[in-house]
Amino acid sequence: MTDAMSAVLVGAAYVSGSIPFGYLIGKRRGVDVRNVGSGNIGATNVARSLGKKTGVLVLLLDALKGALPTFVASTLFHRGQLSVSFLAAVALATIIGHCYPIWLRFKGGKGVATSLGVFLVIDPAMAGIGVVIFAALYAAFRMASIGSVAAAVAFPLLLWIADRDPALVQLGIAGAVIIVVKHRSNLLRILQGQENKV
Repeated sequence: MTDAMSAVLVGAAYVSGSIPFGYLIGKRRGVDVRNVGSGNIGATNVARSLGKKTGVLVLLLDALKGALPTFVASTLFHRGQLSVSFLAAVALATIIGHCYPIWLRFKGGKGVATSLGVFLVIDPAMAGIGVVIFAALYAAFRMASIGSVAAAVAFPLLLWIADRDPALVQLGIAGAVIIVVKHRSNLLRILQGQENKV
């Protein structure tokens, strides 16, 4: 595969990641989720605003839009048609698309569900550990933000300990940075004792 075709795949991954499922489902039900709760289009705010079942649906769709382009890139990688660096670039593009979607003036979600979809394809074992970290902290504090940030920060370290390819470790670092940045208001509310529980 030429570099030009690989670049097209990265662009397509960004577009896939940009599909704002939380916003679209909310609008279908007469609610602009950007104007309720935290104002975020992700699964957590949708769950608060439209119910947990709808939140789970958005989580699955946001994970799927990360998983599908990554699956295509992973298949090409295993066939020797795509480098691991381009595989990581495709995966990162879906996360960036979700967090900074072109359709919503680059104001999107926080990247957790889409990152989960990405790493369930790339490294299911490490993704499973990340889910356990999230679940344990969520159970302890009932705050999705604590579990999300902790799992995101731990993930590149897990990849490094497991001796994964440096490009994938760098992907983990980039994803963690984006997730932490997108959660900065949550972190401030946690420090102030004002963070919402789900």
